[in-house]
Amino acid sequence: MNLRRIVALALSLLACASAQAIDYRWVGASPAVLYGAPSTRAAKQYIVPSGAPLEVVLTYGEWVKVRDMAGDLAWTEAKGLSLKQRNVIVRSANTKVRSGADDTAPVVFIADKGVLLELAEPAANGWTKVRHRDGLTGYVRSADIWGN
Repeated sequence: MNLRRIVALALSLLACASAQAIDYRWVGASPAVLYGAPSTRAAKQYIVPSGAPLEVVLTYGEWVKVRDMAGDLAWTEAKGLSLKQRNVIVRSANTKVRSGADDTAPVVFIADKGVLLELAEPAANGWTKVRHRDGLTGYVRSADIWGN
């Protein structure tokens, strides 16, 4: 009987964990410095440009542990992140941005790996509407971008 309760508890914890949505924040107006620990005295790892998305893994006071597109983990100050700016990063070279949410729709533009695009509409049916800083708008396969 005890084993059944343990298994039931473990399964419900797994179900809760998988139901959580990924929490993204975006680097604010100034580039964010990422550190190896939650302190400005810790070793600086790298700098993330303004507007880039970061996945929030853990919040510790005024510090946030984040994951970038490459999967690297680091710490940054929470005050440098925003919920307002919604951008995504292109995952691979020559990603086609189309006029409609369909593989047969005409290509509006091609985005290279690492290009930052504004999230115009959340993902639906495997496609996300994005906007380039030049004003061009289109749909990209959700699997081809990160940060949505």
